[in-house]
Amino acid sequence: MKERKANHVKGKSLDEMMAYVDEDGNITSTPPTRERREIPLEEIQLGAARHEPEDTTRQGKLSFYNPSKGYGFITDEKSNESVFVHSSQLPPMAKEGDRYSFERERTPKGYAAVNVSKI
Repeated sequence: MKERKANHVKGKSLDEMMAYVDEDGNITSTPPTRERREIPLEEIQLGAARHEPEDTTRQGKLSFYNPSKGYGFITDEKSNESVFVHSSQLPPMAKEGDRYSFERERTPKGYAAVNVSKI
């Protein structure tokens, strides 16, 4: 204990207390070196990324339909997900198992089928 007190140095400089993390996640006492690379102007994109519109017309099978409640679900053939459909979008004699083409529309509760027509 006496030796510890005798060799104790009070207060260290900021540089001695500083620790750095290298690109591999290891803690080191030396700051990392930064290598700058030139970026061609063609690679710089300003604004939002352009994305091609996807095919909005889909096909699927009416997997569930309850005419008394006025809704059902169409199983999308591409994504295999169920899409809500209101009875006002379906033809009058709709029944489960029929195939339909439709467009998906985003709603607060998920996707809904609109412009539904029987195949």
